[in-house]
Amino acid sequence: MLHLRIIAPTDEAEAVTDLLAEEAGVAHLAVLPGAARRPPGDLILCDVVRESADQVLRRLQELGVEARGGISADDVELTVSAAAEKAAREAPGHGEDAVVWDEIAAKTGEQTVLTGTYLVLIMVATMIAGVGVLLDQPILIVGAMVVGPEFGPLAALCVALLRRNRRIIVRSVHALVVGFLAAMAVTVLSTWALTAAGLVGRQMLLAERPLTDFIWRPDALSWVIGLLAGVAGMLSLTAKKSGSLVGVLISVTTVPAAANVAVAAAYGVWHEAAGSALQLVINLCAIVIAGLLTLGVQQLWWWNVARRTTGPVRASRRRHPVGG
Repeated sequence: MLHLRIIAPTDEAEAVTDLLAEEAGVAHLAVLPGAARRPPGDLILCDVVRESADQVLRRLQELGVEARGGISADDVELTVSAAAEKAAREAPGHGEDAVVWDEIAAKTGEQTVLTGTYLVLIMVATMIAGVGVLLDQPILIVGAMVVGPEFGPLAALCVALLRRNRRIIVRSVHALVVGFLAAMAVTVLSTWALTAAGLVGRQMLLAERPLTDFIWRPDALSWVIGLLAGVAGMLSLTAKKSGSLVGVLISVTTVPAAANVAVAAAYGVWHEAAGSALQLVINLCAIVIAGLLTLGVQQLWWWNVARRTTGPVRASRRRHPVGG
């Protein structure tokens, strides 16, 4: 359930209140006339179940509330209320399956900014994976996958492509390209430094590495794993299942592939660098394709649910008005 705080201009407050009152998934509706000061207007509070949240937010924006007022939403961790239970029963669909598009767009959009933290994390992850490649240590590869922050811009790219948001598309691609290039450059330098210190050597890369050589030998399964990871990643994001997202991060070889490119390039083993680069491209493309398809199916599903249920629910509300 989401808690909405809406500032509506006084001349629009009645229309907003009527809109919320007729929505089956809305509960705990309260209006404080004239309470808002900046911007001025009425403060309207309510709780809305997640399966109705996207529709409510869309209808509020159709009224233009955000232009002269404002809308904010917070997750409600606990609600003990018969009214909330009734709203959950009457709203179509299930809360865990619901997609609140504005929430997803805001969350992923924040992860497209090329911050210092993002760059440090992807550099550190790639350097860890570079050592893991040379030592043939899967534990280091897994650790690097978890540390890597690249899924944020990938998820944002999927959402932006679906919503045709050119600005976010450009920012996502920029964050991915700059992040991976910077990480690979730093990993080349760290590999040279470790080699100079006598801690690693070219022979380690050329030796048999049965536990990690899949990183630079892509095949059809690379596409399969990337596609499955894209589906799981989008579902974990839209359903707010952070535990599932961790599993996604350790299932695809994006950061390890970038690390293998850097290490192989540092030692001039170009066929391995090329194989790793292909693995990286395959995984990135597969995740974006699968993520985009998953979001598209979810959008179509909820559009059909809303189309089937909106009419009957509103007709019922007109026959049994709130408070009547």
